[in-house]
Amino acid sequence: MEKTPKYHRILLKLSGEALSGEDGFGIDPSRAEDIAQRVGEVRNLGVDIAIVIGAGNLWRGRIGLERGMDRATADYMGMLATVMNALALMDAMERIGMVTRVQSAVEMHAVAEPYIRRRAIRHLEKGRVVILGGGTGNPYFSTDTAAALRAMEIGAELLIKATKVDGVYDSDPLTNPNAVRFDHLTYIETINRRLEVMDSTAISLCMDNNLPILVFNLWNKDDLRRAIFGEKVGTLVTA
Repeated sequence: MEKTPKYHRILLKLSGEALSGEDGFGIDPSRAEDIAQRVGEVRNLGVDIAIVIGAGNLWRGRIGLERGMDRATADYMGMLATVMNALALMDAMERIGMVTRVQSAVEMHAVAEPYIRRRAIRHLEKGRVVILGGGTGNPYFSTDTAAALRAMEIGAELLIKATKVDGVYDSDPLTNPNAVRFDHLTYIETINRRLEVMDSTAISLCMDNNLPILVFNLWNKDDLRRAIFGEKVGTLVTA
């Protein structure tokens, strides 16, 4: 008997680094193609997919702030960088036959649709992948918060935070070989332990609206597909 997906509409949060080359900067077209293939497999199951992407591969606001840059200016630069990443991902997806739309919270009509909630939902209903750039369109809010906000707005059943580690640990597993991985956490535990799942604004937003967050390694083959069927993958954060 054919299995049916547990989740029918998801929001996938990607870091900018997911698109970067070995050095963590820039856009590597082969990485974009790899992500497109994984997303395509899940889209072919009939799952609605929206994507929010960060900008860490192109611009880190922290660097500007350390040199005295205005915070709002640094954040707006980051928003523009997310749109560049969104276009790169759109291109990779369309080259393998996926119908994709890029919407931006910062209006730039020549390259992306403006973000309009009802239009985004209509695209999803028509089977298109919607890539949401420009963060929330406001400085002082991270792309994690944008992901939580957009997930709520489009009626996603699950917010997936794709990373390069296979879940949430009590310390950095890349530097501490004894780090312990959690299978499940509550929102409050995540905030109180200061576990770097997402920033506290994003987690609070998910907590207030009871939206589960799943954290896993995007590069583990089939993990995205397995997550859609509700199999045990990564770390699940719920009430």
